[in-house]
Amino acid sequence: MNAQQIKSLIQKGEQGRFRVDNNLYLRISSTKKPSWVFRYTCGDSRKELTLGGYGTSADKLTLRQASDLAAEKRLMLREGIDPKLGKERVAYSESYRTVEQVARDWLDECEHRLKHPGIPRRVYTKEIAPAIGDLPIDKVAPLQIRDIIRSIRDSERPTIANDALGYCKQLFNHAMKLGLVTHNPALAFTVKDAGGLEKSRERVLSKNELQLAFSGMCQYQTQFVRENYLACILLVCLGVRKFELLSAPWSEFDLTLGIWRLPKERSKNGIPITYPLHPKLVEVLFELKVLACGADYVFPNRRNSQRFPHISPDTLNAALSKMFKQDKISVEHFTLHDLRRTFRTHLASLKIAPHIAERCLNHKLPGVMGTYDKFDYFEERKAAHSKLVEHLWSAFCFKTPLEEKR
Repeated sequence: MNAQQIKSLIQKGEQGRFRVDNNLYLRISSTKKPSWVFRYTCGDSRKELTLGGYGTSADKLTLRQASDLAAEKRLMLREGIDPKLGKERVAYSESYRTVEQVARDWLDECEHRLKHPGIPRRVYTKEIAPAIGDLPIDKVAPLQIRDIIRSIRDSERPTIANDALGYCKQLFNHAMKLGLVTHNPALAFTVKDAGGLEKSRERVLSKNELQLAFSGMCQYQTQFVRENYLACILLVCLGVRKFELLSAPWSEFDLTLGIWRLPKERSKNGIPITYPLHPKLVEVLFELKVLACGADYVFPNRRNSQRFPHISPDTLNAALSKMFKQDKISVEHFTLHDLRRTFRTHLASLKIAPHIAERCLNHKLPGVMGTYDKFDYFEERKAAHSKLVEHLWSAFCFKTPLEEKR
């Protein structure tokens, strides 16, 4: 529509919106005062933005001025910016230009959403950030995502590869929610491209295998330090989750009473539990207290890292993995979580009732039993733990520091 056609339309006094150019309309209201309107679609929504009144005065826009302004708004749309948000949106985008900037916002959201936000933070920091953290968020290509997950997979860490892929998808979905990207470069990849489908592990160590494993740990204490060896004894005898043990402060323990009170805030499933400590385990903990040199944690940080006040959750895994690579442990490969399954299996072999064994693991009881049975079974669990420690203790090759020197 040209200038003459617009003047003619205004003189007729017809009310409505009349298309002048791409996205540009002339609106004539009941007051006969015409104005310019920019109409567009953003996402699934149809929107409208008033550009100004029609005319030649200083506070109004001519056809050429309105057309130029509409062209600017179309450019903003092509760049993924909602014209209604204008400069505020541009400034907002400037704050989230790189993957690292978006990741900080996503990880802050994880802090409120997840019970253990340290896990995605650790995987992002160690595996994702070094590869793409400094890149513009909208310039990351699928090939770069593939390189990340292949690199982790080729280092024989399939579970971490799957985790990294999942967190990449979450990170770029977060960027899409913020309107910073229009596609997710990780979306096309599946676990088959990363670590593969994970099967439930079934590895359980017999008493003889435990003896061989702990013998290796004792023999090579320059590679597998004393604290790691003592941690493994506690994992087998308590059936506790690795992170719950490694991050435990001394304030949760009463060695005089022989108990460990794990609060719900640190329990993976949010269920608090009091672990009974066999006298032999109290002896192990007294030695750890000496080795901790007055630190607040049972396993204090060994490298003054800022990430954790206690040892990293990966420290024990790395130490055990190194022992296997150097053939210092002469049994079939096992992981730390296999020790929890070993604990449960040996309880069954000792004829411990299933519901007691499950509560020893701090599992919720299944079905109706879990709904109505809220009893703690502390005395029954104490007897079960005691029976297990007495059954397995000879396999740990445990000697006090004085006995080791003899």
